[in-house]
Amino acid sequence: MDTLDRIKGSLLGGAAGDALGYPVEFVPDHAIRDFYGPEGITAYRNGQGWISDDTQMTLFTAAGILSGDGFSGVRHRVAAAYQDWLITQRHYQQQPSPDSTGLMALPQLYARRAPGLTCLLALETREKEPQAPEDYTAEPLNDSKGCGGVMRVAPLALRFRLGDNYGGSLSALDREGAQLAAITHGHSLGYMPAAAMTHILARILEGRLSLEDITADTIRTMEELYAGDEHLRELTGLLSLAAELAVSGGSDSENILRLGQGWVAEEALAVALYCTLRHQDDFSAGIIAAVNHSGDSDSTGAIAGNLLGAWTGFHAIESRWTEHLELSDVLLRTAEALDAAR
Repeated sequence: MDTLDRIKGSLLGGAAGDALGYPVEFVPDHAIRDFYGPEGITAYRNGQGWISDDTQMTLFTAAGILSGDGFSGVRHRVAAAYQDWLITQRHYQQQPSPDSTGLMALPQLYARRAPGLTCLLALETREKEPQAPEDYTAEPLNDSKGCGGVMRVAPLALRFRLGDNYGGSLSALDREGAQLAAITHGHSLGYMPAAAMTHILARILEGRLSLEDITADTIRTMEELYAGDEHLRELTGLLSLAAELAVSGGSDSENILRLGQGWVAEEALAVALYCTLRHQDDFSAGIIAAVNHSGDSDSTGAIAGNLLGAWTGFHAIESRWTEHLELSDVLLRTAEALDAAR
């Protein structure tokens, strides 16, 4: 499988999982099944895949990464791009200014799709800072561990690929993933899962290890990178449980219930990882499992879609997820730009 196929799969897959889960975010599991049937939601509502703030911010993450050359300064370029996203949320339902370019020229992005309050407030605070921190994790802005940091970091590993166009260490890449999350989420459980997400995606793009081995490698690496963090075991424990449940006989709904509802970052990543491991040969089954629960369905769907799409590749994603997906053309162009970046 070529790299572009994996990158396209990750970006489009994440948006598909996001769009599938968006209508049922905040909806209890029993209500989802009462309305959509015993299998829950299994297709876009009304046939249209509308993205949420998760995919909006993922696109702005990619835009920030692509706005400069090389690895140096990535966190600050992305932080600047998030300020652009904040503008779209302030001026929602308005048309872009005539001189706008890039994402800021797309009227579809001037829409509020349940943006996370933590992200909005944190970016408003960052806007007033005389100088951005050099290390966002060392100077936390708040104590939030919500999933709004981890759900948007996929483009980092899609752009800087080990053995391809990135000559740095994987640990440095992982820590940069944490930095991107810490722009808005200051609790270590708000940014450590973003480091783990970056690590998993980087290993998938290498194409050498099984998902099971990637999971074990990720847990070991997090234990090394964040040794001494008082909350580390909460993250690694959930990731280990996700791997155990993936090979258990329990149903998806029962197993996901044990992992949490995904409102916080460590739970969101664990649910997504479980669905990726359990349904690694079936993208559709994976994102359907990831959204049918009483929690943050669009975020768990988005993360699972990022991982599964990278693992299966774009070619393995059924057309029903891409044909009626909002901004699919923009996502494809972004994937191509991430692949072409050197």
